[in-house]
Amino acid sequence: MSKTELFSNYINEGYASKGESIILGAAMLDGETLANTQIKIPLKTLNRHGLIAGATGTGKTKTIQVLSEQLSSIGIPVLMMDVKGDFSGIAKEGEEKPFITERQSKINIPYKTASFPVELLTLSAQNGVRLRATVSEFGPVLFSRILDLNDTQAGVMAVIFKYCDDTKMPLLDLKDIKKVLNYITEEGKDEISADYGKISTSTTGIILRKIVELEQQGAALFFGETSFDINDLLRIDENGKGYVNIIRLTDIQDKPKLFSTFMLSLLAEIYHQMPEKGDVERPELVLFIDEAHLVFNEASKTLLDQIETIIKLIRSKGIGVYFITQNPMDVPSGVLAQLGLKIQHALRAFTANDRQDIKQTAANYPSSEYYKTDEVLTSLGIGEALVTALNEKGIPTPLAATMLRAPMSRMDILTLEELEVINSNSKLVKKYSEQIDRESAYEILNKKIEGANQQATIDQQTEVEQSKSTEPSTASIIGKSVVKVVTSASFIRGAFGILMKMFRK
Repeated sequence: MSKTELFSNYINEGYASKGESIILGAAMLDGETLANTQIKIPLKTLNRHGLIAGATGTGKTKTIQVLSEQLSSIGIPVLMMDVKGDFSGIAKEGEEKPFITERQSKINIPYKTASFPVELLTLSAQNGVRLRATVSEFGPVLFSRILDLNDTQAGVMAVIFKYCDDTKMPLLDLKDIKKVLNYITEEGKDEISADYGKISTSTTGIILRKIVELEQQGAALFFGETSFDINDLLRIDENGKGYVNIIRLTDIQDKPKLFSTFMLSLLAEIYHQMPEKGDVERPELVLFIDEAHLVFNEASKTLLDQIETIIKLIRSKGIGVYFITQNPMDVPSGVLAQLGLKIQHALRAFTANDRQDIKQTAANYPSSEYYKTDEVLTSLGIGEALVTALNEKGIPTPLAATMLRAPMSRMDILTLEELEVINSNSKLVKKYSEQIDRESAYEILNKKIEGANQQATIDQQTEVEQSKSTEPSTASIIGKSVVKVVTSASFIRGAFGILMKMFRK
């Protein structure tokens, strides 16, 4: 049996799937694509998370597009964080071209064009479905981790949340939490000290500065109502296709704090709200987090620990999370260890550090007698990648250099007019367009302070009036003086009479 036949059998056995699966492409050996060795990923293992990595221009965007199309086609919704604005074309049919037809014939998959249902979501003021969450929904622990507070500062944050719960004051937006911080060290310090203990003004000052830092990255738009309902990410259209929810992040690339804040809050919300699924046959939702280094580079250790914990636990809810980055070393080892599917596009070796990274990357993949992994990593073409996944038993599949299939949708972005059509036809845009600013901690405390000030003014006026009423009047003073004068005259006359009597004797 030839080397090619041995390889084909090895790959086909390793990627055999009894249940539902999606096809990524066909395996390659010595630069040749083997049409009879298709790389199939079982749906059952897609909640085991994954990594899509590679240098700029190697085809990561199209790989994400292919995965999203395959998932949507079989009724699995997708949430995609689009940092560069590359993914909107999935809403329109692609165009068959000679190079696409040639690629599809090599992997033995007929090409057909298709479009997919899309929702455009936004964290900022640009058009789309507005994403918001309240401070209360974060809770003291998560909010403290986002702000990177130490134990003492986190303890103060816990007191603030407890105080607001006890006094029925909702914490909805950042101005609420800032108002409470000011109140507990100024007008309400005696009240807080009596019930919850003394709080240092230096501690609240540090927390305030951290909130202002978050605010400067645009977080004021994110915190508030109406809160986004994660069930709106799970919709299926009338044709049975899962919605591709694209969060447009093109205007917050320079705001990593806001990006990581949103991502962590979203993962936490999905984890807490989604019911336990256990070992599912297919995922409920798949998330693609583009430019993952924006999350990890700016995250504190406590934030990274939180992300790692959620990644470990969220798969039992039927959720798959996929990180996209240029260098797999951007992803912390604790998270990398949780990833089942790995699609590695080409890496470039321009410097000694690059070559070292390539060796480290190669070490993260299964060994193969058919490939020198570190050499293959630098020789892959556009739209080619090293792939390893988990089979239905959870065992890593053989490493396969793969020619990936082409997207069925448009491989370009939508025009502004086309984006506007999607937004104008969206039910969710209408649902979340209104920003509600109901009475919360900010308004309640302002009223409380105003009432206290008014009462203090009334008390002061009453005290003045009472002090005036206790002062003797001019008439009474004169009357008392007259009495004193009369009394003195009588005393003098009496004394004079006694003296005269004594003289006569």
